[in-house]
Amino acid sequence: MGRTRNTKLEAVMQELGLPQARLTARFRAVAAENGAHELDSTNQSSIARWVAGTRPSGRAPSILAETLSRGLGRIVTLADIGLAPEGGTALPSPEWSVDTLTTLVNLGGTDMDMDRRRILVGSAYSVAGLALPSESWWEEAAERARAREALSTHTITPQDVDSVREMTVFFSRRDQQRGGRGVGRTALVAYLRTEVAAYLAGHFPSEEVRRAMTSAAGELAYLAGWTAFDAGEHPVALHWFTVATQLAEEARDAPLAGHVLRAMAHQAVDLKQPAQAVRLSTDSLAGKRYTNASWREKALIGVVHARGLAADNRRKEALATLLQAENDLSRAEGGGDEPSRVWFFGQASLAHETAAALRDLGDLKGAEKQFRHSVRTRRSQFQRTHSVTLGYLGAVQVQQGQLEAACDTWGQALDAMTGVQSGRARETVVQMRRALSPFRNRGGGPAAELDARARAMLSVG
Repeated sequence: MGRTRNTKLEAVMQELGLPQARLTARFRAVAAENGAHELDSTNQSSIARWVAGTRPSGRAPSILAETLSRGLGRIVTLADIGLAPEGGTALPSPEWSVDTLTTLVNLGGTDMDMDRRRILVGSAYSVAGLALPSESWWEEAAERARAREALSTHTITPQDVDSVREMTVFFSRRDQQRGGRGVGRTALVAYLRTEVAAYLAGHFPSEEVRRAMTSAAGELAYLAGWTAFDAGEHPVALHWFTVATQLAEEARDAPLAGHVLRAMAHQAVDLKQPAQAVRLSTDSLAGKRYTNASWREKALIGVVHARGLAADNRRKEALATLLQAENDLSRAEGGGDEPSRVWFFGQASLAHETAAALRDLGDLKGAEKQFRHSVRTRRSQFQRTHSVTLGYLGAVQVQQGQLEAACDTWGQALDAMTGVQSGRARETVVQMRRALSPFRNRGGGPAAELDARARAMLSVG
Protein backbone atom coordinates (compact mmCIF):
# COMPACT_ATOMS: atom_id res chain seq x y z
CA MET A 1 0.00 0.00 0.00
CA GLY A 2 1.41 3.40 -0.96
CA ARG A 3 1.76 6.36 1.35
CA THR A 4 -1.07 8.88 1.72
CA ARG A 5 -0.02 12.38 0.73
CA ASN A 6 0.05 14.80 3.66
CA THR A 7 -2.37 17.36 2.27
CA LYS A 8 -2.54 19.22 5.60
CA LEU A 9 1.19 19.95 5.61
CA GLU A 10 1.04 20.82 1.93
CA ALA A 11 -1.80 23.32 2.51
CA VAL A 12 0.03 25.08 5.36
CA MET A 13 3.21 25.31 3.29
CA GLN A 14 1.21 26.79 0.41
CA GLU A 15 -0.28 29.33 2.82
CA LEU A 16 3.22 30.31 3.87
CA GLY A 17 4.22 30.65 0.23
CA LEU A 18 7.95 29.97 0.62
CA PRO A 19 10.04 27.87 -1.75
CA GLN A 20 11.07 24.62 -0.12
CA ALA A 21 14.71 25.68 -0.09
CA ARG A 22 13.91 28.75 2.02
CA LEU A 23 11.60 26.77 4.29
CA THR A 24 14.38 24.24 4.79
CA ALA A 25 16.82 27.00 5.71
CA ARG A 26 14.37 28.38 8.27
CA PHE A 27 13.77 24.89 9.65
CA ARG A 28 17.50 24.39 10.14
CA ALA A 29 17.83 27.73 11.90
CA VAL A 30 14.99 26.94 14.33
CA ALA A 31 16.48 23.48 14.93
CA ALA A 32 19.84 25.05 15.79
CA GLU A 33 18.17 27.50 18.21
CA ASN A 34 16.52 24.58 19.98
CA GLY A 35 19.72 22.59 20.19
CA ALA A 36 18.34 19.96 17.81
CA HIS A 37 21.66 19.53 16.06
CA GLU A 38 20.66 16.17 14.64
CA LEU A 39 18.29 18.09 12.34
CA ASP A 40 20.91 20.52 11.00
CA SER A 41 21.47 18.33 7.97
CA THR A 42 17.78 18.23 6.97
CA ASN A 43 17.57 19.02 3.27
CA GLN A 44 14.90 20.14 0.83
CA SER A 45 14.05 16.62 -0.24
CA SER A 46 13.26 15.67 3.39
CA ILE A 47 10.39 18.17 3.53
CA ALA A 48 9.22 16.97 0.13
CA ARG A 49 9.15 13.39 1.48
CA TRP A 50 7.12 14.53 4.50
CA VAL A 51 4.55 16.07 2.16
CA ALA A 52 4.55 12.82 0.19
CA GLY A 53 3.56 10.90 3.34
CA THR A 54 6.80 9.94 5.12
CA ARG A 55 6.50 10.83 8.82
CA PRO A 56 9.46 12.62 10.42
CA SER A 57 10.64 11.25 13.75
CA GLY A 58 11.98 12.63 17.01
CA ARG A 59 11.85 16.40 17.40
CA ALA A 60 11.40 17.15 13.70
CA PRO A 61 7.57 17.50 13.79
CA SER A 62 7.68 20.01 16.67
CA ILE A 63 10.51 21.97 15.06
CA LEU A 64 8.58 22.12 11.77
CA ALA A 65 5.43 23.29 13.57
CA GLU A 66 7.42 26.04 15.28
CA THR A 67 9.01 27.09 11.99
CA LEU A 68 5.63 27.38 10.30
CA SER A 69 4.15 29.20 13.31
CA ARG A 70 6.82 31.87 13.09
CA GLY A 71 6.34 32.28 9.38
CA LEU A 72 2.55 32.55 9.52
CA GLY A 73 2.30 34.59 12.70
CA ARG A 74 -0.06 32.12 14.38
CA ILE A 75 0.23 28.89 16.33
CA VAL A 76 0.51 25.85 14.04
CA THR A 77 -0.10 22.54 15.81
CA LEU A 78 1.02 19.04 14.87
CA ALA A 79 -2.60 18.25 14.05
CA ASP A 80 -2.69 21.24 11.67
CA ILE A 81 0.13 19.73 9.62
CA GLY A 82 -0.99 16.11 9.86
CA LEU A 83 1.85 15.04 12.17
CA ALA A 84 0.02 14.45 15.45
CA PRO A 85 0.87 11.06 17.01
CA GLU A 86 -1.49 8.38 15.75
CA GLY A 87 -1.73 4.69 14.92
CA GLY A 88 -0.15 3.51 18.18
CA THR A 89 2.62 6.11 18.16
CA ALA A 90 3.18 7.84 21.49
CA LEU A 91 4.75 11.21 22.04
CA PRO A 92 8.53 11.10 22.32
CA SER A 93 10.03 11.44 25.78
CA PRO A 94 9.91 14.96 27.25
CA GLU A 95 12.51 17.25 25.73
CA TRP A 96 13.97 20.46 27.09
CA SER A 97 15.28 21.62 23.69
CA VAL A 98 11.95 22.23 21.97
CA ASP A 99 10.00 25.50 21.79
CA THR A 100 7.84 25.64 24.91
CA LEU A 101 4.79 27.23 23.31
CA THR A 102 4.72 24.65 20.52
CA THR A 103 5.12 21.84 23.04
CA LEU A 104 2.35 23.21 25.27
CA VAL A 105 -0.19 23.40 22.43
CA ASN A 106 0.69 19.97 21.02
CA LEU A 107 0.71 18.31 24.44
CA GLY A 108 -2.66 19.87 25.17
CA GLY A 109 -3.98 18.43 21.92
CA THR A 110 -2.73 14.97 22.84
CA ASP A 111 -4.15 15.27 26.36
CA MET A 112 -7.62 16.15 25.05
CA ASP A 113 -7.71 13.46 22.34
CA MET A 114 -8.88 10.26 24.02
CA ASP A 115 -7.08 7.86 21.69
CA ARG A 116 -3.76 9.75 21.69
CA ARG A 117 -3.97 10.28 25.44
CA ARG A 118 -4.57 6.56 26.00
CA ILE A 119 -1.38 5.80 24.07
CA LEU A 120 0.62 8.28 26.14
CA VAL A 121 -0.87 7.04 29.43
CA GLY A 122 0.10 3.49 28.45
CA SER A 123 3.73 4.38 27.76
CA ALA A 124 6.44 3.70 30.31
CA TYR A 125 7.05 6.26 33.05
CA SER A 126 10.69 6.96 33.80
CA VAL A 127 12.66 9.98 34.94
CA ALA A 128 15.94 8.07 34.90
CA GLY A 129 17.09 9.64 31.64
CA LEU A 130 15.54 13.06 32.23
CA ALA A 131 18.68 15.04 33.04
CA LEU A 132 18.09 18.71 33.78
CA PRO A 133 19.88 21.14 31.47
CA SER A 134 22.90 23.13 32.59
CA GLU A 135 22.55 26.56 34.18
CA SER A 136 23.85 28.16 30.98
CA TRP A 137 21.10 26.43 28.99
CA TRP A 138 18.47 27.86 31.33
CA GLU A 139 19.90 31.33 30.82
CA GLU A 140 19.80 30.89 27.06
CA ALA A 141 16.24 29.57 27.22
CA ALA A 142 15.12 32.65 29.13
CA GLU A 143 16.75 34.90 26.56
CA ARG A 144 15.14 32.98 23.69
CA ALA A 145 11.75 33.42 25.33
CA ARG A 146 12.35 37.13 25.78
CA ALA A 147 13.27 37.47 22.10
CA ARG A 148 10.40 35.30 20.81
CA GLU A 149 8.40 37.15 18.16
CA ALA A 150 4.70 37.68 18.82
CA LEU A 151 2.35 35.50 16.79
CA SER A 152 -0.61 37.85 17.23
CA THR A 153 -1.29 41.58 17.50
CA HIS A 154 -3.06 41.29 20.86
CA THR A 155 -1.24 43.24 23.57
CA ILE A 156 -1.14 41.37 26.87
CA THR A 157 -2.18 43.36 29.93
CA PRO A 158 -1.73 42.83 33.67
CA GLN A 159 -5.47 42.10 33.74
CA ASP A 160 -4.86 39.15 31.38
CA VAL A 161 -2.28 37.84 33.84
CA ASP A 162 -4.78 38.23 36.70
CA SER A 163 -7.35 36.25 34.71
CA VAL A 164 -4.98 33.30 34.31
CA ARG A 165 -4.07 33.38 38.00
CA GLU A 166 -7.73 33.51 39.03
CA MET A 167 -8.49 30.47 36.89
CA THR A 168 -5.52 28.63 38.38
CA VAL A 169 -6.82 29.26 41.90
CA PHE A 170 -10.25 27.99 40.85
CA PHE A 171 -8.90 24.78 39.32
CA SER A 172 -6.51 24.25 42.24
CA ARG A 173 -9.28 24.48 44.83
CA ARG A 174 -11.41 22.09 42.81
CA ASP A 175 -8.52 19.62 42.66
CA GLN A 176 -8.05 19.76 46.43
CA GLN A 177 -11.74 19.05 46.96
CA ARG A 178 -12.60 16.60 44.19
CA GLY A 179 -9.34 15.17 42.82
CA GLY A 180 -7.61 15.25 39.45
CA ARG A 181 -9.89 13.07 37.33
CA GLY A 182 -12.97 14.07 35.37
CA VAL A 183 -14.46 17.11 33.70
CA GLY A 184 -12.57 19.70 35.75
CA ARG A 185 -9.23 18.53 34.42
CA THR A 186 -10.50 18.53 30.84
CA ALA A 187 -11.61 22.15 31.23
CA LEU A 188 -8.22 23.06 32.71
CA VAL A 189 -6.28 21.62 29.76
CA ALA A 190 -8.66 23.19 27.22
CA TYR A 191 -8.19 26.62 28.79
CA LEU A 192 -4.42 26.15 28.90
CA ARG A 193 -3.96 25.12 25.26
CA THR A 194 -6.30 27.77 23.84
CA GLU A 195 -6.60 31.00 25.81
CA VAL A 196 -3.34 30.75 27.75
CA ALA A 197 -1.40 29.69 24.65
CA ALA A 198 -2.88 32.68 22.81
CA TYR A 199 -1.68 34.96 25.61
CA LEU A 200 1.83 33.54 25.36
CA ALA A 201 1.77 34.16 21.61
CA GLY A 202 0.72 37.79 22.05
CA HIS A 203 2.64 41.04 22.21
CA PHE A 204 4.12 41.97 25.58
CA PRO A 205 4.43 45.69 26.33
CA SER A 206 7.17 45.12 28.89
CA GLU A 207 9.50 42.45 30.22
CA GLU A 208 7.64 42.55 33.52
CA VAL A 209 4.34 41.59 31.86
CA ARG A 210 6.04 38.86 29.79
CA ARG A 211 7.56 37.28 32.88
CA ALA A 212 4.30 37.53 34.84
CA MET A 213 2.26 35.87 32.09
CA THR A 214 4.88 33.16 31.51
CA SER A 215 4.98 32.43 35.23
CA ALA A 216 1.16 32.27 35.40
CA ALA A 217 1.13 29.88 32.44
CA GLY A 218 3.82 27.77 34.10
CA GLU A 219 1.76 27.47 37.26
CA LEU A 220 -1.28 26.32 35.30
CA ALA A 221 0.83 23.82 33.32
CA TYR A 222 2.10 22.50 36.66
CA LEU A 223 -1.50 22.06 37.80
CA ALA A 224 -2.27 20.13 34.60
CA GLY A 225 0.64 17.86 35.52
CA TRP A 226 -0.41 17.53 39.14
CA THR A 227 -3.98 16.56 38.25
CA ALA A 228 -2.63 13.98 35.78
CA PHE A 229 -0.39 12.64 38.57
CA ASP A 230 -3.36 12.45 40.93
CA ALA A 231 -5.36 10.64 38.26
CA GLY A 232 -2.60 8.04 37.93
CA GLU A 233 -1.64 9.17 34.41
CA HIS A 234 2.06 9.41 35.15
CA PRO A 235 3.60 9.77 31.65
CA VAL A 236 1.13 12.61 30.93
CA ALA A 237 2.08 14.27 34.21
CA LEU A 238 5.79 14.04 33.44
CA HIS A 239 5.30 15.83 30.10
CA TRP A 240 3.31 18.63 31.75
CA PHE A 241 5.81 19.00 34.58
CA THR A 242 8.60 19.39 32.02
CA VAL A 243 6.68 22.14 30.19
CA ALA A 244 5.89 23.85 33.50
CA THR A 245 9.55 23.84 34.56
CA GLN A 246 10.59 25.38 31.25
CA LEU A 247 7.96 28.11 31.53
CA ALA A 248 9.05 28.84 35.10
CA GLU A 249 12.66 29.25 34.04
CA GLU A 250 11.67 31.34 31.00
CA ALA A 251 9.88 33.62 33.47
CA ARG A 252 12.98 33.58 35.69
CA ASP A 253 10.69 32.37 38.47
CA ALA A 254 13.12 30.11 40.30
CA PRO A 255 10.78 29.22 43.21
CA LEU A 256 8.11 28.05 40.76
CA ALA A 257 10.69 25.84 39.02
CA GLY A 258 11.56 24.39 42.42
CA HIS A 259 7.88 23.82 43.13
CA VAL A 260 7.44 21.81 39.92
CA LEU A 261 10.60 19.77 40.41
CA ARG A 262 9.33 18.99 43.91
CA ALA A 263 6.17 17.54 42.33
CA MET A 264 8.27 15.41 39.99
CA ALA A 265 10.21 14.14 43.02
CA HIS A 266 6.95 13.35 44.83
CA GLN A 267 5.81 11.38 41.80
CA ALA A 268 9.08 9.43 41.73
CA VAL A 269 8.68 8.57 45.44
CA ASP A 270 5.16 7.24 44.87
CA LEU A 271 6.34 5.17 41.91
CA LYS A 272 9.18 3.56 43.90
CA GLN A 273 12.07 5.35 42.19
CA PRO A 274 13.86 6.70 45.30
CA ALA A 275 17.18 7.54 43.65
CA GLN A 276 15.41 9.66 41.05
CA ALA A 277 13.30 11.27 43.77
CA VAL A 278 16.44 12.33 45.61
CA ARG A 279 17.98 13.68 42.40
CA LEU A 280 14.92 15.72 41.49
CA SER A 281 14.28 17.00 45.02
CA THR A 282 17.93 18.02 45.32
CA ASP A 283 17.51 20.02 42.12
CA SER A 284 14.34 21.59 43.53
CA LEU A 285 16.40 23.00 46.40
CA ALA A 286 19.26 24.28 44.26
CA GLY A 287 20.19 27.96 44.29
CA LYS A 288 17.41 30.53 44.02
CA ARG A 289 14.74 27.82 43.80
CA TYR A 290 15.01 27.50 47.59
CA THR A 291 16.63 30.76 48.70
CA ASN A 292 14.07 32.97 46.90
CA ALA A 293 11.08 30.85 47.93
CA SER A 294 8.64 31.86 50.67
CA TRP A 295 8.98 30.04 53.97
CA ARG A 296 5.88 27.96 53.28
CA GLU A 297 7.25 26.88 49.90
CA LYS A 298 10.65 26.13 51.44
CA ALA A 299 8.91 23.81 53.89
CA LEU A 300 7.00 22.09 51.10
CA ILE A 301 9.97 21.36 48.85
CA GLY A 302 12.04 20.45 51.92
CA VAL A 303 9.61 17.86 53.24
CA VAL A 304 9.39 16.19 49.82
CA HIS A 305 13.19 16.05 49.77
CA ALA A 306 12.94 14.28 53.13
CA ARG A 307 10.45 11.84 51.58
CA GLY A 308 12.97 11.00 48.88
CA LEU A 309 15.77 10.53 51.37
CA ALA A 310 13.58 8.28 53.53
CA ALA A 311 12.56 6.18 50.53
CA ASP A 312 16.26 5.86 49.70
CA ASN A 313 16.90 4.67 53.29
CA ARG A 314 19.06 7.70 54.18
CA ARG A 315 17.69 7.95 57.70
CA LYS A 316 19.94 10.56 59.30
CA GLU A 317 19.63 12.99 56.37
CA ALA A 318 15.87 12.45 56.16
CA LEU A 319 15.29 13.23 59.85
CA ALA A 320 17.43 16.36 59.68
CA THR A 321 15.55 17.54 56.59
CA LEU A 322 12.18 16.92 58.28
CA LEU A 323 13.29 19.13 61.16
CA GLN A 324 14.35 21.89 58.76
CA ALA A 325 11.00 21.73 56.98
CA GLU A 326 9.20 22.04 60.31
CA ASN A 327 11.31 25.08 61.19
CA ASP A 328 10.64 26.68 57.80
CA LEU A 329 6.87 26.24 58.16
CA SER A 330 6.91 27.72 61.66
CA ARG A 331 8.40 30.90 60.18
CA ALA A 332 5.64 31.04 57.55
CA GLU A 333 2.92 31.23 60.14
CA GLY A 334 3.90 34.81 60.90
CA GLY A 335 2.39 35.94 57.56
CA GLY A 336 4.12 37.68 54.67
CA ASP A 337 3.88 37.45 50.91
CA GLU A 338 3.67 34.00 49.43
CA PRO A 339 2.37 32.57 46.13
CA SER A 340 -1.17 31.23 46.02
CA ARG A 341 0.10 27.82 44.85
CA VAL A 342 1.16 26.97 48.43
CA TRP A 343 -2.14 27.97 50.05
CA PHE A 344 -2.90 24.31 50.84
CA PHE A 345 0.34 23.54 52.68
CA GLY A 346 -0.05 23.84 56.44
CA GLN A 347 0.44 21.76 59.56
CA ALA A 348 -1.86 18.99 58.29
CA SER A 349 0.08 18.62 55.04
CA LEU A 350 3.44 18.70 56.82
CA ALA A 351 2.24 16.02 59.24
CA HIS A 352 1.02 13.85 56.34
CA GLU A 353 4.36 14.01 54.51
CA THR A 354 6.33 13.54 57.75
CA ALA A 355 4.26 10.47 58.55
CA ALA A 356 4.91 9.02 55.10
CA ALA A 357 8.64 9.55 55.55
CA LEU A 358 8.63 7.91 59.00
CA ARG A 359 6.62 5.00 57.62
CA ASP A 360 9.21 4.45 54.89
CA LEU A 361 11.94 4.53 57.55
CA GLY A 362 10.13 1.77 59.48
CA ASP A 363 8.91 3.98 62.36
CA LEU A 364 5.28 2.86 62.32
CA LYS A 365 4.37 4.34 65.71
CA GLY A 366 5.80 7.71 64.73
CA ALA A 367 4.00 7.52 61.39
CA GLU A 368 0.68 6.71 63.07
CA LYS A 369 1.07 9.69 65.41
CA GLN A 370 1.75 12.07 62.54
CA PHE A 371 -1.06 10.71 60.34
CA ARG A 372 -3.45 11.18 63.28
CA HIS A 373 -2.23 14.75 63.73
CA SER A 374 -2.83 15.38 60.04
CA VAL A 375 -6.39 14.02 60.25
CA ARG A 376 -7.18 16.18 63.31
CA THR A 377 -5.85 19.42 61.84
CA ARG A 378 -6.98 19.24 58.19
CA ARG A 379 -9.71 21.61 57.05
CA SER A 380 -12.83 20.36 55.28
CA GLN A 381 -11.99 21.76 51.82
CA PHE A 382 -9.16 19.24 51.46
CA GLN A 383 -11.43 16.23 51.03
CA ARG A 384 -9.23 14.38 48.53
CA THR A 385 -6.05 14.55 50.63
CA HIS A 386 -8.02 13.80 53.80
CA SER A 387 -9.26 10.53 52.31
CA VAL A 388 -5.73 9.56 51.27
CA THR A 389 -4.36 10.34 54.74
CA LEU A 390 -7.01 8.15 56.34
CA GLY A 391 -6.15 5.37 53.88
CA TYR A 392 -2.47 5.58 54.82
CA LEU A 393 -3.30 5.71 58.55
CA GLY A 394 -5.35 2.53 58.29
CA ALA A 395 -2.50 0.77 56.49
CA VAL A 396 -0.04 1.71 59.25
CA GLN A 397 -2.48 0.52 61.91
CA VAL A 398 -3.01 -2.88 60.32
CA GLN A 399 0.76 -3.29 59.95
CA GLN A 400 0.93 -3.00 63.75
CA GLY A 401 -1.80 -5.60 64.24
CA GLN A 402 -4.55 -3.07 65.03
CA LEU A 403 -7.20 -4.58 62.74
CA GLU A 404 -10.24 -3.13 64.50
CA ALA A 405 -8.78 0.38 64.56
CA ALA A 406 -7.71 0.03 60.92
CA CYS A 407 -11.21 -1.00 59.84
CA ASP A 408 -12.69 2.01 61.64
CA THR A 409 -10.15 4.34 59.97
CA TRP A 410 -10.68 2.82 56.54
CA GLY A 411 -14.43 3.18 56.97
CA GLN A 412 -13.87 6.91 57.51
CA ALA A 413 -11.63 6.97 54.44
CA LEU A 414 -14.38 5.46 52.26
CA ASP A 415 -16.84 8.02 53.65
CA ALA A 416 -14.45 10.84 52.78
CA MET A 417 -14.01 9.53 49.22
CA THR A 418 -17.64 10.22 48.30
CA GLY A 419 -17.54 12.46 45.23
CA VAL A 420 -13.74 12.33 44.97
CA GLN A 421 -12.22 11.45 41.58
CA SER A 422 -8.60 10.63 42.36
CA GLY A 423 -6.31 7.87 41.22
CA ARG A 424 -4.27 8.20 44.42
CA ALA A 425 -7.38 7.86 46.59
CA ARG A 426 -8.48 4.87 44.53
CA GLU A 427 -5.06 3.25 45.01
CA THR A 428 -5.48 3.44 48.80
CA VAL A 429 -8.68 1.39 48.38
CA VAL A 430 -6.82 -1.18 46.28
CA GLN A 431 -4.15 -1.44 49.00
CA MET A 432 -6.86 -1.61 51.65
CA ARG A 433 -8.43 -4.67 50.02
CA ARG A 434 -5.00 -6.27 49.68
CA ALA A 435 -4.31 -5.77 53.41
CA LEU A 436 -7.75 -7.14 54.30
CA SER A 437 -7.36 -10.29 52.19
CA PRO A 438 -6.13 -12.52 55.09
CA PHE A 439 -9.20 -11.54 57.19
CA ARG A 440 -12.15 -11.20 54.83
CA ASN A 441 -12.87 -14.93 54.52
CA ARG A 442 -13.28 -15.49 58.24
CA GLY A 443 -17.02 -14.98 58.04
CA GLY A 444 -18.73 -11.67 58.62
CA GLY A 445 -17.26 -9.06 60.89
CA PRO A 446 -15.96 -5.54 60.21
CA ALA A 447 -13.22 -6.69 57.80
CA ALA A 448 -15.66 -8.51 55.50
CA GLU A 449 -18.14 -5.62 55.57
CA LEU A 450 -15.43 -3.08 54.83
CA ASP A 451 -14.06 -5.19 51.99
CA ALA A 452 -17.52 -5.35 50.43
CA ARG A 453 -17.79 -1.55 50.59
CA ALA A 454 -14.33 -1.16 49.06
CA ARG A 455 -15.10 -3.62 46.28
CA ALA A 456 -18.32 -1.76 45.45
CA MET A 457 -16.48 1.56 45.34
CA LEU A 458 -13.83 0.21 42.96
CA SER A 459 -16.50 -1.24 40.68
CA VAL A 460 -17.94 2.21 40.07
CA GLY A 461 -14.82 3.20 38.09
